[in-house]
Amino acid sequence: MAPGLRERKKARTRALIQATALRLFREHGYEATTVERIAREAEVAHTTVFRYFPTKEDLVVSDDYDPVLFEALRARPADVPPLRALREAMRATLEGLPADDLAAARDRAVLILDVPALRGAAFGNMLATMRALGGVLAERTGRAPDDPAVRTLTGAVFGVFLELMVRWVEDPSVHLPDAVDEALAALESGLAG
Repeated sequence: MAPGLRERKKARTRALIQATALRLFREHGYEATTVERIAREAEVAHTTVFRYFPTKEDLVVSDDYDPVLFEALRARPADVPPLRALREAMRATLEGLPADDLAAARDRAVLILDVPALRGAAFGNMLATMRALGGVLAERTGRAPDDPAVRTLTGAVFGVFLELMVRWVEDPSVHLPDAVDEALAALESGLAG
């Protein structure tokens, strides 16, 4: 079901605030940019910024991609092995992102690696996503989310994602959908491949 007018307006406001914040962080630095300035440039009240992003860190570490990835993973046929299903879901999710969203994701990755205050928030966000992904993988396999095999696979996948984030920050020419697919293929085959 398509979102209503109110939901679309909220999504546009949220996207505008985050895009404005990322632009200002690039231009003036994370520490030097205040939430009040972000609000002023986005033409919203500073309380509106906090309604969408409870902390300044959330302006960088928050995104709306988890539900899209989880939906894509759930849509994979049940007979596809978990890691293969995740590879397919990641590729579909990343290839479905508009170029502006990918550029914003890279801007966020640069900030997370460059600004110590953002690393802790990003780690907390990553843990929440890792647990949620573990839940989806547990659903696919009929295991409990705290099953050691589920936790190990999920942890290995997030190790891959962390390495890719560093590589992408260091080399903006990395084509993320291909890099994610290749890295997960390497994990899938081990060093034998």
